[in-house]
Amino acid sequence: MSRYEIAFSGQLVPGAQPELVKANMAKLFQADAQRIAQLFSGRRIVIKNNLDAAAAEKYRTTLERAGARVEVVDMDMLIEEVELAPPPPAEPVSAPLATPVANSSGRLHVAPRDEYMAAFSDVDAPDFGIAPVGSDLQDARPDAQAPQVDLSQFSLAPVGSDMGQAKSPPPAPAPDTSHLKLQN
Repeated sequence: MSRYEIAFSGQLVPGAQPELVKANMAKLFQADAQRIAQLFSGRRIVIKNNLDAAAAEKYRTTLERAGARVEVVDMDMLIEEVELAPPPPAEPVSAPLATPVANSSGRLHVAPRDEYMAAFSDVDAPDFGIAPVGSDLQDARPDAQAPQVDLSQFSLAPVGSDMGQAKSPPPAPAPDTSHLKLQN
């Protein structure tokens, strides 16, 4: 008996409105907006696995009615192993593939190395260049200048002198308790 998994990668049924599909999925899965945003991130997310054929078809039809195109994958299908080809032998590089040429206006012009890069040959980019490893890329900071403050109106008081602190008031007199008596 085959087992199936239901996977979703953010694709919609043709003609479906994305906001409506998101609302339908939120209602189906009883999920918040953050979970629904993860579902529609474009990554392949397995919604349910270990289903029999009937349950997998039920999930597929329900999700397609909600507007989401899902993928039903047979989990028992053998995975074909792919043998990787060995890397090509390294060829000595005699000249750079693209030769940058700086114009007099300080703009960089790069000769394309292939037809893919030829599409970017008309890009107008400044010639920033590349600094050697370990270089300090930040401009040097100017030394901070001490502020010019006029202190001529101030003078120093002799050691131990009163500097004008507020004096504490004298303590209040003790209350008169001579008229009070203790009785048994």
